[in-house]
Amino acid sequence: MKKTENQKRDWNKILSIFVLISLVASTIFVVVMIITSPDKISTSHRTKSDYILMLLQCLLGIGAMFLPSIVEKKLKFDIPNIMQILYVIFLYCAIFLGEVRNYYYNFSHWDTLLHTFSGAMLGALGFSVVSLMNDNKKWHLNLSPAFVAFFAFCFAVTLGVIWEVYEFTFDGLLGLNMQKFMLEDGTELLGRLALQDTMKDLIVDSVGALVISLIGFVSLKYKKGWVEKLEIRPNKK
Repeated sequence: MKKTENQKRDWNKILSIFVLISLVASTIFVVVMIITSPDKISTSHRTKSDYILMLLQCLLGIGAMFLPSIVEKKLKFDIPNIMQILYVIFLYCAIFLGEVRNYYYNFSHWDTLLHTFSGAMLGALGFSVVSLMNDNKKWHLNLSPAFVAFFAFCFAVTLGVIWEVYEFTFDGLLGLNMQKFMLEDGTELLGRLALQDTMKDLIVDSVGALVISLIGFVSLKYKKGWVEKLEIRPNKK
């Protein structure tokens, strides 16, 4: 068991280093392209606003790479290796492949898959929040599996909404296109088409959260132990 756990940690470290190098290299590349890219759309280049979005996402991604370590070392929590691996893979797919490699435009359902996946991960985080409160002697709770699953669902959907507010805010402030209200050639969408990306994101966030909430409900109700493998726990050492 210890050998298997160490192997998972090794893979987690290797994967994290690879993704971090990818994001740092992308940041350097993007800074160069911001300096040399045109202000308007051309047939062979992106605009400065496209590269500013990439730079913002890469910098956020680099910061996010250190978040699990901060949570474990500073806040004294244990994050399951499987959650850390899924987290790093998500950052790579969302930032490096999605923004830098342009998968959001080259693969029509790339953003949908990522939002569904993130909804499920946030739902699992919601179960962790309840578990942490339940472990606290001051707040000891005895909540039904149905309520815990409902809380996890609401928690995930709320964070999904906050993310869309963040995208909307910075699209307006920096002239970005995180909510994809413009086509790749700069054409602005109108009416329902302009709302389509945001509403789709919220819907698939909810679907991902609902799936993990139902799985968590079954796990808690029948003591299967599935969701517990994804929960963040206090480090008792």
